[in-house]
Amino acid sequence: MFDKIQDLEIRFQELESLLSDPTVIANQPEFRKLSREHADLAPLIEAFRRYKKVQEELQENQELLSDPEMKEMAEEEISRLSEEKERLDAEIKILLLPKDPNDSRDVILEIRAGTGGDESALFSGDLFRMYSRFAEKNRWKVEMLSCSESERGGYKEVIASIEGQDVFAKLKYESGTHRVQRVPETEAQGRIHTSACTVAIMAEAEDVDIDIRPDDLKIDVYRSSGAGGQHVNTTDSAVRITHLPTGTVVACQEERSQIKNRAKAMKVLKTRILDNILQEQNSKMAADRKQQVGSGDRSERIRTYNFPQGRMTDHRIGLTLYRLDSIMAGDIEEITDSLRTFYQMEALKAQSEGN
Repeated sequence: MFDKIQDLEIRFQELESLLSDPTVIANQPEFRKLSREHADLAPLIEAFRRYKKVQEELQENQELLSDPEMKEMAEEEISRLSEEKERLDAEIKILLLPKDPNDSRDVILEIRAGTGGDESALFSGDLFRMYSRFAEKNRWKVEMLSCSESERGGYKEVIASIEGQDVFAKLKYESGTHRVQRVPETEAQGRIHTSACTVAIMAEAEDVDIDIRPDDLKIDVYRSSGAGGQHVNTTDSAVRITHLPTGTVVACQEERSQIKNRAKAMKVLKTRILDNILQEQNSKMAADRKQQVGSGDRSERIRTYNFPQGRMTDHRIGLTLYRLDSIMAGDIEEITDSLRTFYQMEALKAQSEGN
């Protein structure tokens, strides 16, 4: 294991040298590629260097045990360092797990109202705000691509792109059915209603991922719908694209420019097609394993938000938090981190059983 890390440390040093080379800096595509590789290796190399330092300190303290005056202090240090070594060893094993190649990608977020009518649409809006505020905390960029608003507020459907560092890695376990329990504003009797929304997190497709032939597309343009007033489009700027081989349909009317709407619709179309391919691959892999790890199955009820009790429960990992207000304000780091740790440990366990 450590021989492999030493080879990776040599590569890490090479990358540091390359990233300071003016020729590489001038070649932005190459610079971004190397920067991404450097960022991917950094956590492992940092943990490995800490591990080596702890080993050196352990050896030094072992030698001090023969000194009566230093023995007690050395024993305390050995105990502390042994615990740290064990922790680092577990951390390194997780960091050595095969990485999801999509982890560093941007994402397309889709939220759709499900059971519950108007209340479900309102909750879709709440979820979109929650993810938008989480994105702000991480300094990610959120761009609305398409939405269908509900008459009483919220969204029947909302689609957005989120760009930034490790977006997919942090959000990929958010896919699934999100259930809400609360008293709707229209409920005179004060009864708690249960509604649901589905969330889809898809790694954004790049041009090299999907080869779409122009002949496979049917493109329609139409006039954008709106609430009226000076902002209503008076030209056919809305775009609907149908991918004929798969039947995938994407529409976009957020921009006044037909060209911009077409570009946004193509981005979503490519991402949906790539996501379908990845879902099929994951299903085939799962058939060969006893348990599918981190499936992100969208038919699965993954989380309940109980407003009367101020409680959020993630059913996959049994995590319950009583701070729903801060969660809906975008404070979901503890949830996303807990999910990543859980599935990493599951993957490590599956790897150990397979060896």
